[in-house]
Amino acid sequence: MQPSASPYEERLTAPRSWWFVCLLVGVSMALILLPFGTLPLLGGLVGGTAVSAVVASSYGSARIRVVGGALIAGDARIPVSALGEAHVLDPEEARAWRSFKADARAHMLLRAYIPTALRVDITDPADPTPYVYLSSRDPERLAAALEAARTNA
Repeated sequence: MQPSASPYEERLTAPRSWWFVCLLVGVSMALILLPFGTLPLLGGLVGGTAVSAVVASSYGSARIRVVGGALIAGDARIPVSALGEAHVLDPEEARAWRSFKADARAHMLLRAYIPTALRVDITDPADPTPYVYLSSRDPERLAAALEAARTNA
């Protein structure tokens, strides 16, 4: 296996319905600017749609990767040697772990529009973070990639 090959990569993109909402934001801006004429109306449509699309795209740009013996989740880079057991969470368990079961010290890369998740224990005694919570559309595959990276390290 090549060292640069990624056994797992996922982008937590925004759902399709959010792009429709971006268009509605543009229409709303156009209606707000309607009393000022046609050019402001078109500017509001284009500008409102573009700004809201940039916001939706940036929110959905978070990525989870397992590369080179490390888990990269958003801005966090954690070596697999510091990771413990991975727990696949169904939608109900995922909701519980991002609400009343959540630990304030945990690193959470969550997107509410993704119902399933993976919770990975942190075993490094120098790290106060108890676990990493990762929203994932395919948590079983992510857990398998972490296990494969752990055995290869």
